[in-house]
Amino acid sequence: MSYSEQVLEKFEAGNIEEGNRLYGWALRKDDDDTLNSLAEELYGLGFDGKAKRIYENLLKKYPQEDTLRVNLADIEIGQGNTDAALQQLAQVKPDSDAYLQSLLVSADLYQTEELYEVSEQKLLEAEKLAPDEQVVLFALAEFYNMMQNYKKATVYYLTLVKQGVLRLSSVNLVARLAAAYAGMGKFETSMAYFEQIKDIDKTPDILFQQGFVYLQLKNYPEAIDMLTQLRDTNQDYVSLYPVLAEAQENNGDNEAAYKTIQEGISFDEYNEDLFSQAARLATQLQKYDDAEHYLKEAIKINPEQMRAVVQLSNLFIQQQRYQDNDDLLQPYIQENDLDPQIYWNIAVSEEHLENFKEAQNAYQNAFPFFTNNSDFLHAAIYFFRQIGLEDWTVKSLRAYLKLVPDDQELSLMLEDYEENGF
Repeated sequence: MSYSEQVLEKFEAGNIEEGNRLYGWALRKDDDDTLNSLAEELYGLGFDGKAKRIYENLLKKYPQEDTLRVNLADIEIGQGNTDAALQQLAQVKPDSDAYLQSLLVSADLYQTEELYEVSEQKLLEAEKLAPDEQVVLFALAEFYNMMQNYKKATVYYLTLVKQGVLRLSSVNLVARLAAAYAGMGKFETSMAYFEQIKDIDKTPDILFQQGFVYLQLKNYPEAIDMLTQLRDTNQDYVSLYPVLAEAQENNGDNEAAYKTIQEGISFDEYNEDLFSQAARLATQLQKYDDAEHYLKEAIKINPEQMRAVVQLSNLFIQQQRYQDNDDLLQPYIQENDLDPQIYWNIAVSEEHLENFKEAQNAYQNAFPFFTNNSDFLHAAIYFFRQIGLEDWTVKSLRAYLKLVPDDQELSLMLEDYEENGF
């Protein structure tokens, strides 16, 4: 057994100290081919530094071997040494046997630098050189999938699947294809591919994606079944909880949905979206104290996220807690780009608290956003009329009657105003 084989045996067994000792002997005693193979194995095991040292030594002896340069560049990219990687890749010329490999490694490098157009150019050049090369097709599929260009991704995934390539680099290509179709909104096609995957091959990610697609297809029982399987085996897969809860809610079981979200919070106590969803379900179940608690927690997590603020404000309005609502919203009223619902809720609170000037400002700020909302306009009409703002009363009446033309009482009110010159 060569020293290199012994090194791998010790590292795989977790005996790092002995592996390090034998690694030194391998560098001194093993032939170059054996060391090259050792470097490849070490890189695969995550011992980048040791692999890099071997490649550097070999490159000094064989400076014409561009494959060594490409392998070194790949390691440099992983270590964040972009300039060193570029330096190696720049020495690989188009007539080199390693040029195709260098293009793929270059594409990876430019992706890490977020130079996506350059990365795509490198991959397309590789496709021109080797249009049938599976690794190239896979790299293009993964690139477009990452860029959420699912239409192009499906072309390359489908090409590979039709060739009988169902797995590459530990990636299930049928699952990737199914997920890409889902990304395009083609859920029926997506499900057709998911259903081809054997149960034994369904990873947590595949179970989640298939459950999500069942949800989009409104097949709630299957979505619940798939996501429950995932929860039973991977409780800490936190993405499943909001999706499972949505499926349960749509299936008419709000209690189960609420329990699911509570369970999700126990695994992800800083996810403001889970708290907001829990509050919404608690409100539907008339668990108002719980809803208030969850919304306050969501606001603590992210005070800048206005969705929870609006939810809590709506809850206070529903409970006629106008002073609490006013206290909640006052810190936000000077901000730009407020959610229009906040203006409406401020208007309601200030009106009931008899702060009419503040209510007037809020109604007027809200008005442009709710000209198609008859409930808002109805309330605005009577408020503006109460405080004597006849022009705003008429403006609100006209907008309202476009939506509810058969409201006789308010039609007569508008006629009275118009007869008086408005």
